[in-house]
Amino acid sequence: MRILIYGAGAIGSFFGGILTLAGRDVTLVARGAQHDAIASRGLILEGPKTGRPEPVKVKICRPGEEKGPYDVVFVGLKSQQIEENAKHLAGLLKRDGMIVFAQNGINWWYFEKLDSPHKGASLPSLDPNGVIKRTFPIDSVIGGIINKPSNLVAPGHVSLADQAADRLILGELDNSVTPRLKEFAGIVEAAGWTAVATDNVRLFKWRKQLSNAVLNPLGAVTQSSARQIGGYQPARRAAKAMMDEVMAVAASVGVKIDTTPDEMLDGLLKRVEIPSSTLQDVRLGRGLELAALTNAVVDIGRLTGVPTPNLETIVALAGTLNQRIVEDKLSFPPTPVGGK
Repeated sequence: MRILIYGAGAIGSFFGGILTLAGRDVTLVARGAQHDAIASRGLILEGPKTGRPEPVKVKICRPGEEKGPYDVVFVGLKSQQIEENAKHLAGLLKRDGMIVFAQNGINWWYFEKLDSPHKGASLPSLDPNGVIKRTFPIDSVIGGIINKPSNLVAPGHVSLADQAADRLILGELDNSVTPRLKEFAGIVEAAGWTAVATDNVRLFKWRKQLSNAVLNPLGAVTQSSARQIGGYQPARRAAKAMMDEVMAVAASVGVKIDTTPDEMLDGLLKRVEIPSSTLQDVRLGRGLELAALTNAVVDIGRLTGVPTPNLETIVALAGTLNQRIVEDKLSFPPTPVGGK
């Protein structure tokens, strides 16, 4: 099985690294300083369990240098980057191959192959021109959810939190558990990352959305981690109000999230503190993944008639921050005051 990791950021690099160490035929794709650091020195994985004492030598290339076709393409891009890369990605896949979309948030494929009154519906925030849906053969698509806190601390250097809940959840869009799904999950598991082949990929999406849709944009605007938000009572109350709306939207499409906002926030207080991917993007001056994280929840609420006033407020605030990053080319790194 030939595997391509297209987008070797923190997670893509980690995944490509462990697959390489497990003896798999895997190629990573990266640009700029990330490509150059990994190509020249190898990949540094730092973590209490999945860290490695020496840099991992991996196969890596730049976009356009791939040697396809591949049996599996794992898309490590942010949601907002998929449309512009769709044609290229589709051309890298074998005719009967799998392409794995495991981006944070609600994905463009959410209402595809789904027994629902909204089957086939498109969400304005995710694929407004229908380019993505037209480009990828829907039977090739696998949905995924990543639970693996990680941080790209420098080009080619990934810091990993290593927690009990770390896993990669994989699911067919029609909720069948197919041989190809189980085979790929087995490959991931054998490489050292817990993998789940699920018959309900959307439930796992919403479980993570309860946190991501709220804490990622709220943390971006306040420069705070999930633990800091959960531990400060005024912010916690605001987060709970938004989480209640996420749960109501999920219920409107037939998904009952099997936890509460308080349980979610209490659990986060016990986890290792690491900046969310959205906060990392703010600090590095990269466009924010708001469309999939929060805007899409608002879209579904409008589709099903569920009001989301609190989510719409954080969408407006985080969206304004994103405008400053994208239009003014600004970053907001933390700068200590009065320290050395």
